[in-house]
Amino acid sequence: MAKKASAVSKRTTTKKETKKKVSEKKPVSKKITTKKETKKKVSEKKPVSKKITTKKETKKKVSEKKPVSKKITTKKETKKKLSENKPTFKVIKDDKETSSKETKQSESNKNLIENFDWHNYQEGIDIIDDKQLKEFESLVEKSFKSSDDDEIIEGEVVHITNREAIIDINSKSEGVISLNEFRYNPDLKVGDKVEVLIDVREDKTGQLILSHRKARTIKAWERVNAANKSGEIVKGHVKCRTKGGMIVDVFGIEAFLPGSQIDVKPIRDYDQYVNKVMEFKVVKINHEFKNVVVSHKALIEADIEEQKKEIISQLEKGQILEGIVKNVTSYGVFIDLGGVDGLIHITDLSWTRINHPSEILELDQKLRVVILDFDDDKSRIQLGLKQLTSHPWDNLNEKIKEGDKVKGKVVVIADYGAFIEIEEGVEGLVHVSEMSWSTHLRSAQDFVKVGDEVEAIILTLDRESRKMSLGLKHVSPDPWTDITSKYPVNSKHTGIVRNFTNFGVFIELEEGVDGLIYISDLSWTKKIKHPSEFLALGDNIEVVVLELDVDGRKLSLGHKQLSDNPWNKYEVEFAEDTIHKGKVFSIVDKGATVNFNEDLTAFIPLRHMEKEDGSKLVNGEEAEFKVIEFNKEFKKVVISHTELFKQLERKNFKKASKNITKTSEKTTLGDIEDFSKLKKTEKE
Repeated sequence: MAKKASAVSKRTTTKKETKKKVSEKKPVSKKITTKKETKKKVSEKKPVSKKITTKKETKKKVSEKKPVSKKITTKKETKKKLSENKPTFKVIKDDKETSSKETKQSESNKNLIENFDWHNYQEGIDIIDDKQLKEFESLVEKSFKSSDDDEIIEGEVVHITNREAIIDINSKSEGVISLNEFRYNPDLKVGDKVEVLIDVREDKTGQLILSHRKARTIKAWERVNAANKSGEIVKGHVKCRTKGGMIVDVFGIEAFLPGSQIDVKPIRDYDQYVNKVMEFKVVKINHEFKNVVVSHKALIEADIEEQKKEIISQLEKGQILEGIVKNVTSYGVFIDLGGVDGLIHITDLSWTRINHPSEILELDQKLRVVILDFDDDKSRIQLGLKQLTSHPWDNLNEKIKEGDKVKGKVVVIADYGAFIEIEEGVEGLVHVSEMSWSTHLRSAQDFVKVGDEVEAIILTLDRESRKMSLGLKHVSPDPWTDITSKYPVNSKHTGIVRNFTNFGVFIELEEGVDGLIYISDLSWTKKIKHPSEFLALGDNIEVVVLELDVDGRKLSLGHKQLSDNPWNKYEVEFAEDTIHKGKVFSIVDKGATVNFNEDLTAFIPLRHMEKEDGSKLVNGEEAEFKVIEFNKEFKKVVISHTELFKQLERKNFKKASKNITKTSEKTTLGDIEDFSKLKKTEKE
């Protein structure tokens, strides 16, 4: 038998090759199968070289008789070997050689199955010896620096592009960092050492991604926490202004600087601190929300604390000091005494009345003040400014006395009166009763307003108590002096409605002269429960003087007296038993009200509202009524509708009775019947 060919060409199979057997009697070229080729036997007499396929290659091994060196092939190497291997051919001479070959091949297949490397088939790689693996790991540790994902390491800038910086961290590959993370350092150059953090070990392109910003943030938080614990003074860059304070860059972290923590005195212009580098003290850290609060004021307070203690120890009541206006509020002014603050209340600023401290003082103004009082620990100091000058009452002209006429300015208006300043710091009170001769009291605002220049008479003057009462009405003559000649009894006048009471209305005839109209003197006929039903405030009304009390300064007026009493006429027109036509306009439980004209109304009891057919009068119905009662004194008129037909029945009954008496001498059955009918009619 001829010997088989010594060499067999090897081919790497592709993914699209199907399940195909490669063992033949005649020697042919052999192909390496792909993933899609399934369990296929490739046993040959001569062993072939084993190839470890990649993951994209199929999990199949080809055994050959001659052992060859192990090699991990790549995709490019596989395609290259396909062209290098040339097929050889075997010549079969007879049947005996064929049968012998089949026997040897079956034995080879049996050995292949028993010694098949299943790990290589499943994983795609050969088993590596532990000793070799350890040697490889030691070489890697010597050559490359290992680092954890959260570990900050130092790297060197090896190259800079338009967008990125290439950083060497002594690893198997260089890392990339965006130049945006180096905005704070525009002078970055090749060779600089920077701190970095591994962000992504391998992106889609296999590139190592580093982060300088994250490394700076972690380092910054470590430094901030350390500064907070130790009280270390740190430097920061004021970036911008925000609501309530400033944003400060501290170690790359944005910290908040409250407005109250910038300086010991209030800040009026926050913009002056923008883009400045200042020293701060970390006062608060919120780890949950990653918030940092810093203070510049704490550094200043620490410097002036010793100075403050020295000043407080020397404070005494009545001591005069020099200070600077630190803050102005609506209730007073805060003065900086050199590390210690004191308050001047608005009432202690000036002897004159002021509405706001800004009228006489301004910020940063230097002035002398006197210490009025302070608490036990001297933390609250009360200062005074006006106390440095003499009281204006002490300088008041000695010639001014009661009864003198003075001029002044209205400075304050209260419910009870107004304060008039006749000299700087000297005020007098004008009570509301002294503003007008009128006995009817009104508000002080009805007579004067703040800022008015007025003349007044000094009524009382107490220099010791520094009190003065003034009168405005005394400047003009008293209108009640000749009241009898102006407003004699029965004289007619026109006045203005000024005020209502339950019992009447006050009428102003002139300034200082008021009169009262009682509610009963408003109308002859109308029943008025309140004057507002008849009049309105500000209305002009004609009146007549009824009574005049000069001593009591009282004037009684009347309105109805301007016309004749209509009840004198109604006494005759609406006498009892007279019949008049009227209209029902109001029905109550006990009866109804009936109008006869615009001035006269009458009352009809319920029992007198029955009509001849038995029904009752309704609201709005017109009918005839009989006057059954008339009282001029109480202005009372009572009427009846039922009496009209009752009276007629009684007349008819009397007439029938007389006729029976005259015409009949004897009583007959017919007379009895007529008499009974008459009685029945009378009852009805």
